[in-house]
Amino acid sequence: MNTHEPADGIDRPATAPATAGPPGELLARQQTDEEFSAFYRAHIRPLVAFVVNHGASVHTATDIAQEAMTDAYRNWTGITYPKAWVHRAVSRALVRKIASVEEPVEEVPEPTPLLARPDAIAEWETRHDALPLLRGLPPRQRQVLAWTLAGFTPIDIADHLGLSAENVRANLMKARRAVAAHLNAREEEQ
Repeated sequence: MNTHEPADGIDRPATAPATAGPPGELLARQQTDEEFSAFYRAHIRPLVAFVVNHGASVHTATDIAQEAMTDAYRNWTGITYPKAWVHRAVSRALVRKIASVEEPVEEVPEPTPLLARPDAIAEWETRHDALPLLRGLPPRQRQVLAWTLAGFTPIDIADHLGLSAENVRANLMKARRAVAAHLNAREEEQ
């Protein structure tokens, strides 16, 4: 798909290496599990933050990120650029979730391995004062800014979202201006 994906330390052929019989298969499986485990540990929290930056609640973001990682594990040997793959997967899952909601209902969070204390979410969100600002941006600006905060370039973002690079840059510029204006207004209030 894209030859200029950001490096995340895992570039490999799209197919798994050939193995010679069951011992080779076991060794390849262990290597795959170790590779995926390292990727998971390095990327799960930033992936949750990415979904939160798109406007999702922390509970919803953890569910979506976990489902994307589960799918990534199932398809691991066929994924060439895992970081880009999981970011696209969570973006699509969030869009599907938003489109399927008939009436917004307050979710009752339950403990999960990624979210051991759901009651601490409100406390966490208040410490991250950028979240209300991000949630106040128009959807496209919020989306482009979330991809940027996740480390993707405008060209990468354009490729993943099916937009022109100019469109991405324009939305990113508008989002940055809105953030700067908010920060300037806050400084003037103090």
